Amino acid sequence: MLDFAWGRGPFTATEAMAGASLTRSTTIDAIDTLVEAGIVRELPNARDAGQYSGGRPARRFELPSDLGAVIAIDAGDTHLGVTVTDLARTPLAHRRTDLDRHHTVGQRRAVILQHLDAALTSSGVPRDRVLALCAGVAAPVARNGSSPPHPDGFWERTNPGLAELLAGWAPVVEIKNDAVLAAAAEGDLGEAVGCRDYIALVAGERFGAGAVVDGHILHGAHGGVGEMVLFDHVRGVDSADGLGPTITRIAGELLASGEAAADGALARLAAEGLTADRVLALAETGDVDAARVVRDTGAFLARVVAVLGSTYDPERVIICGAIAESIQPVLDAARDVLRPLLDLPAPAILRSKLGADIVLAGAVSTALAAARTAGLPQLVARRLQG
Repeated sequence: MLDFAWGRGPFTATEAMAGASLTRSTTIDAIDTLVEAGIVRELPNARDAGQYSGGRPARRFELPSDLGAVIAIDAGDTHLGVTVTDLARTPLAHRRTDLDRHHTVGQRRAVILQHLDAALTSSGVPRDRVLALCAGVAAPVARNGSSPPHPDGFWERTNPGLAELLAGWAPVVEIKNDAVLAAAAEGDLGEAVGCRDYIALVAGERFGAGAVVDGHILHGAHGGVGEMVLFDHVRGVDSADGLGPTITRIAGELLASGEAAADGALARLAAEGLTADRVLALAETGDVDAARVVRDTGAFLARVVAVLGSTYDPERVIICGAIAESIQPVLDAARDVLRPLLDLPAPAILRSKLGADIVLAGAVSTALAAARTAGLPQLVARRLQG
């Protein structure tokens, strides 16, 4: 009955009986039990709601969206975002702050707890009504929420034992890789709705891939599916640097080689400081040198997509993150190069529309799914036992 009522809005016992495939008596008993426990709310009947058209008015019910809340965290290398939403995904509080990438593990843990506590206080939600929490980190994450050691300590800093640190904050606490959460967001809200085989490619500063095959998000023994260090060994790619650094690198190489005009707009831009968004904006004006950067970046991206296409056979590769907003010309250039690089049918290359907060969006989706399957049933059990 809980599964039927989730996210449905007002319903009648007849609708619940059909939707849950239960007998009328069992349906009414289940609804009355949930009403008594304060989980399901009885609404005014059809007559009182102005929808009565004759006969006995039907009782109406709903699972209130304010019954509980979920918490989503995006713990990146240099930023932290925390969002609290109700069960209808309505934001109740949001905090975002910059992080010092030189933090110790202890400092990072303290900052996360500080902002988590502040966000929950701001939301007005009592802690015992938090049904699930999901945190995204810039590291591979094993099934128990831990990350393997990194040669430079990067993974330990971005996932400073969050599974243990946050264990008491909700009945269900999940720690996930940020690209995995990007894939969850695209499948729930974005360009992969209804698609069973796709890659969410977080592509800003460094590449990270959330891989979905046959409708399942892939993780691996250590959570390492989608770690892009493999591109260190791919000719013509040579690193896991994302599209932002790649655009500025290609622009700098064109200027250094003399292939770009020394007195052109790209050179003047370089004097002020090359950034990917400024180069892309210059290309939009029709500048020849900046357009060359776009074409070369498209060829670079085509190699990346070709490797992912050969490895996972996706139907779609979705470019995610803040850079997606202005990256369309690069995607157009990549499509022109991609087809000959693959024997399999080439995946569609799409631009995410979920913006810079895509990891938070995926964390909300994941936390809501956990609330539905585990957090809410646990709340029901506590209420009925009480």
